[in-house]
Amino acid sequence: MDFALFCTRVNILFLLIALCSPCKFIQSPMDFGPLNFHQTTDTSSLDFGRIVFDSPSAVLRPQSPKEISLLLGFLSASSFSKVTVAARGAGHSIDGQAQALDGIVIEMDSLPSTISIHRGRESGSSYADVSGGALWIELLRESLRFGLAPRSWTDYLYLSVGGTLSNGGISGQTFKHGPQISNVLQLDVVTGKGEQVTCSPTESSELFFAALGGLGQFGIITRARILLQDAPPKVKWVRAFYDDFETFTEDQELLVAMPDAVDYVEGFILLNEQSLHSSSVAFPSHLEFTPEFDSNGSNYRVYHCIEFAIHDYQVESTDVEQVVTEISRKMSHIPSHFYSVEVSYFDFLNRVRMEEVSLRSRGLWEVAHPWLNLFVPKSGIREFKDLLLDNISPTDFEGLVLIYPLLRDKWDANSSAVLPDGGGRAEEQVMYIVGVLRSANPATCAAQCLRDLLRRRRRVAKVATDPRIGAKQYLARHPSQGQWQDHFGRHWDRFVARKAQFDPLSILAPGQGIFPRTYASSS
Repeated sequence: MDFALFCTRVNILFLLIALCSPCKFIQSPMDFGPLNFHQTTDTSSLDFGRIVFDSPSAVLRPQSPKEISLLLGFLSASSFSKVTVAARGAGHSIDGQAQALDGIVIEMDSLPSTISIHRGRESGSSYADVSGGALWIELLRESLRFGLAPRSWTDYLYLSVGGTLSNGGISGQTFKHGPQISNVLQLDVVTGKGEQVTCSPTESSELFFAALGGLGQFGIITRARILLQDAPPKVKWVRAFYDDFETFTEDQELLVAMPDAVDYVEGFILLNEQSLHSSSVAFPSHLEFTPEFDSNGSNYRVYHCIEFAIHDYQVESTDVEQVVTEISRKMSHIPSHFYSVEVSYFDFLNRVRMEEVSLRSRGLWEVAHPWLNLFVPKSGIREFKDLLLDNISPTDFEGLVLIYPLLRDKWDANSSAVLPDGGGRAEEQVMYIVGVLRSANPATCAAQCLRDLLRRRRRVAKVATDPRIGAKQYLARHPSQGQWQDHFGRHWDRFVARKAQFDPLSILAPGQGIFPRTYASSS
């Protein structure tokens, strides 16, 4: 055996003894051969949700995927160890999914942020090789230098590539190009056994599809090859307002049925003046829209907004303004409330950054976020909307309620992502993503208030995922394995089999709460 590798394993052994000790005496950075472990950091037990705070016993800031491989390989061969490992990207989880109580957190942002752009000669052959800890905003900036960009995005770009690919990655382009996990050509993954594997749809395909949407359960994504397309210089960004929910959803479905003309579709519910203001921060146009919200909260009127966008490649053969006019004639929005602006492609994709700046200025960014995200079948969306409004007080709601349609056939059924059952009906090709993106303002919502919001969130989720509505949670953390089994439904056996193949000791992603840690049969 290589002497350096032997020394590394001996040093990790001492680390494991420290981690398993009831004294928990890891208090300072320690150098174990090539692996430099740190004491817990301010971020290692903190995420965007600020609801769960599980502290690890140590933090690894790797300089290469090999260091991750060494750690996981040793843990998987240690018969006495019960240490778990969580990979932390940008820390945008909601319920501690990237935390590891008394375990080890791997901070992926310490890996060198490498981005390599490859322009293909034919359409659809360009791609980017990106390290797993890099942020999507970094990929956007680099790819635009070549006139290219990924096809599918998240609304907020300051998230890690490996993090969103471990969940799904959705935004207003998903109806057209699918989620981010449907736009990946290749991955480098370190499995729970410490194996470094390059995988694709044709090479180690089981691991490739397992890791995409796999919640970090099968391996840690250290590199991804992302499909690119030509980037437009400009985007025509449109907003239309509604006072009727059915008309609002009908027009959204009209737009997603026009993928040759429309490039982005989202929508949101306006509950009060605050939600109107927060949703309009980034839109660079004066909205002369003054809905009459009932300040008493009884029999209040709810408004809705559709926003869609058209890429403007600025070619003479295409009149984007005329395209917008033709689309608007087919819609049934409030006639006097239709607005459009032209912005750069970068500014459009980075629009949520302005909302972040606004929230930070008001002290509403680094607060608790009892968010709830659900995929809701088309057949259940009206009932879900009623359920949601019955459990929200419009007078004190701070945040945004997103709601927009996705198309099932844009998702690869081989991936680990879970969607609602189609119900065997043709119309169930359409489903909706609903994001209740709430901020718990500490000035008006103390501990008891937050507990009440979390109870309401559980109540809505429970009713919504009942077969009557048939929704599935997105970015979930369920409290028991039985509930995870219900979540995966007919795909549970496949998920379990993949876990047994790639992380048999359940070392990875303990914060998801899916599998209890097991032990090796031999050292």
